[in-house]
Amino acid sequence: MNTRILLVLLLSIAIALFGVGIIAPIIPIFAVDLGATGISLGLMVAAFSISQGAMQPIVGPLSDRHGRKRFLVIGLLIYALAGFAYTLATSVEHLILIRLVHGVGSAMILPIAMAYMGDLSPRGEEGKYMGILNIAIFAGIGGGPVIGGIFLDLMGMDSAFYAMTALTATSLALVLWLLPSRIAGGEQRLEAPKLTTFWRMLHNSRIVGMLLPRMATMMVMVPMMAFLPILMTQLIGATGTQVGFVITTRTLVSATLQVPFGRMADRYNKVTFLLTGSIIISIILYLVPFSTTFFQLIGLCAIIGFGEAMVWPTLAAIAAEEGRYYGQGSVMGVFNMAMSAGVLIGSVVSGSLMDSIGLNYAFSSISAALVLSAIVGSILIKRDSGHHFP
Repeated sequence: MNTRILLVLLLSIAIALFGVGIIAPIIPIFAVDLGATGISLGLMVAAFSISQGAMQPIVGPLSDRHGRKRFLVIGLLIYALAGFAYTLATSVEHLILIRLVHGVGSAMILPIAMAYMGDLSPRGEEGKYMGILNIAIFAGIGGGPVIGGIFLDLMGMDSAFYAMTALTATSLALVLWLLPSRIAGGEQRLEAPKLTTFWRMLHNSRIVGMLLPRMATMMVMVPMMAFLPILMTQLIGATGTQVGFVITTRTLVSATLQVPFGRMADRYNKVTFLLTGSIIISIILYLVPFSTTFFQLIGLCAIIGFGEAMVWPTLAAIAAEEGRYYGQGSVMGVFNMAMSAGVLIGSVVSGSLMDSIGLNYAFSSISAALVLSAIVGSILIKRDSGHHFP
């Protein structure tokens, strides 16, 4: 039974995020065509993060109490509608509004999928199981940009958005027919009002230490997803297909290594994994704007994917461990709220720096923030290395 649930969950998430990946290299170019500046590009990313971040700590605890399936269904439905809505946008303001609604849908997808996976993972194998989920996430998002670039070059932007809608509808059908609302043994263990649980989590130094690098690694997503297509166009006159290949390289390398690094994080020192991966990402992110060829960018993005494969399952494993006490939905909601906060902060900072002193500084500033957050987070995690459950 659990094997079937696992397969359905992974397949539905991979399909839905493949659709998201298809539009990843398209949206920044589309926005610039509509007259977007660095600030408005930042606002477009921020709109998604604001609505996503506001909803995640609400949806997570509710899914602990009322079942997860209904929220995942609503989120996928919003994704499908958003894909169609992009084709109707005629201004940057329209894109910002669509991204705001799109973020609400996202708040009901990734945190709920992670909560399902936390319910399924045996004790002591959280890193492995979160690594498996991350394969679906990265394979979906990573495989999409190449197809999106081909759609852009051959059939125009609207075709990519229609493809996203069709793929999300397929994922929605799988969830409706085959995924249960609850998994035996996955109920919340700490019985407390939502706000009480939220504040207890934020007073746990291990959780705070996990949230800081989670936020910073998501800040990295802003220059790598929103500004890299623009940088490639400026530096090497890249085509949509080339942009898609570069983005795909990073995510597919990360996807390939999620499970082996997740298993290693279960067995060895999580703080060491976190620091090492964060330093690798930071150094390479700083070097990206100095690249001069397509193949240099592919190589650098592959190394970033290697670093992400060390960091992401490690942080998710810590979250799943804490979820056994606070409730998987509650912890994953806060975990992904930090993700949204990172994208929001990264978009505002990167967009402002791009307009004021140049695109290169959008990469270097995020690089420095990642190292600092990883160091502080590691100290906090080591301060409280015990668990609340037997």
